[in-house]
Amino acid sequence: MIDYEKAVARGVGSGGGAGARGWRSLLLLVALVASTAALYASFSSTLRVSAWFLVPPLSNSSPEEFVLLPSTCPTHPHTRPLLGRPLSASLSSAQVPVSTASPSLIAPSPSPAEGAYVPKAPPLVPDGPGFIPSPGFLPVSTVTPPSVAPVPRPRVGDDAMTDLQLIHAKKAIAGAPVVLHDPDLYAPLFLNVSVFKRSYKMMERILKVYIYEDGPKPLCHTPQLDGIYASEGWFMKLMEENTQFVVKDPNKAHLFYLPYSSRQLRTQLYVAGSRSMKPLSIFLRDYVNSISAKYPFWNRTRGADHFLVACHDWATYTTNLHEELRKNTIKVVCNADVSEGVFVRGKDVSLAETYVRTPNSPRKAIGGRPASRRSILAFFAGQMHGRVRPILLRHWRRRDRDMRIYEVLPDEIAAKMSYIEHMKSSKFCICPMGYEVNSPRIVEAIYYDCVPVIIADNFVLPFQEVLDWSAFSVVVAEKDIPSLKEILLGISGRRYVRMQTNVRRLRKHFLWNDKPVKYDLFHMILHSIWFNRLNHVHVR
Repeated sequence: MIDYEKAVARGVGSGGGAGARGWRSLLLLVALVASTAALYASFSSTLRVSAWFLVPPLSNSSPEEFVLLPSTCPTHPHTRPLLGRPLSASLSSAQVPVSTASPSLIAPSPSPAEGAYVPKAPPLVPDGPGFIPSPGFLPVSTVTPPSVAPVPRPRVGDDAMTDLQLIHAKKAIAGAPVVLHDPDLYAPLFLNVSVFKRSYKMMERILKVYIYEDGPKPLCHTPQLDGIYASEGWFMKLMEENTQFVVKDPNKAHLFYLPYSSRQLRTQLYVAGSRSMKPLSIFLRDYVNSISAKYPFWNRTRGADHFLVACHDWATYTTNLHEELRKNTIKVVCNADVSEGVFVRGKDVSLAETYVRTPNSPRKAIGGRPASRRSILAFFAGQMHGRVRPILLRHWRRRDRDMRIYEVLPDEIAAKMSYIEHMKSSKFCICPMGYEVNSPRIVEAIYYDCVPVIIADNFVLPFQEVLDWSAFSVVVAEKDIPSLKEILLGISGRRYVRMQTNVRRLRKHFLWNDKPVKYDLFHMILHSIWFNRLNHVHVR
């Protein structure tokens, strides 16, 4: 077989001369004859492409500008491979799949590392439950007949670069150096502070997010900053204002944000009294379908590099009419219940539910008393809905002075000590689930330096992939509610002081700021999305 690279290199090298031009003419003639035969055979039947070959360009260009042609005619099962060198012989191990493309005539660019050629790869094939596959060249199954029109020389795809960056970040995090002391991070709060610090640093250095401009208002791009569902609104506001992570060019993005509001969907689309979420689900289905039809980015990973942020209790259920949205997309939701088969631990993200009373001052009244000035053992007051709260009330209402458990805080008690003052004066703040597993009381307890006691089976706690919740909270199984006081009294005074100190140090990670601050709630949420996405990028 003729070595075309060497032949063409001789033709364009210094002092090529007439002999080189003769070689070049002969090679062009062979390529044209083979191409003509292939096109003639292309009108008969369908064929799978088995390999790619490099042939000389049809112009007086540099040797780097080889074009790719299929090894067999795309429409005939018996045509022989075109003359040339199989592209697979020059592929480096670092190549990763890039964007969807019809590889009819594609001009590759040389790899800066080894001079290899990287083609536009075919669509990504799932390697697991809808996730990005292991990096490597994916063979093309079937392709459309090649276009005879001239094709401009493309470059290495931006999506290939973003994939390589994610792989690099994952390897760097795996080799994170040990952190002995960091003035901004308190190690006892974390499962592995060294891994978190390296991951956060890589996020700051690498991560880019594209926000779709599509979507009607107020369903999209309309954050609400108050109430118990304020988390989704604050994240949307701060994300859309961000200049560090957000990019206008989607080809440079590692993640894609679907900026809709589950709270607005409930307000605008739910038919009162219908008990049906279908109108909300239909909107989401159509919204994602329109994005996947208009842009190529969803289809590259079937939505695995896209994320939504939604705090309403219904958020997980309204994804059911779009299979890829439900299974593949990173769902950042307050209702992080693994028992229902929608929220996937390790892929989806548990969103901290924050009750913001005054949007102009989301940090108002935070802080609490030291452990020595907390006279109440445990406190809860709230509406009686869901399966857990009625059991809590039945066992502990008016049974024990140390256990201040109320359905609604009585007026005569509230006149002397408000709800917030109760939390600031209690050692433990009881945080039982309501209709769903999530509760804003967890973050409220953290705001007021009260150790949260979480009662919600199957609940994935916020930032559980990096935080050690046993260092600053107590998780009680629903079946152990009758033993609640015994469990709390079993915590020694020394351990309690340590836990309460940890809560105070933890608080900054759960705060909203008008302008995001390093390691605050906005950045912690974004880090969890980044971290979980990296967990599903496969490294060879």
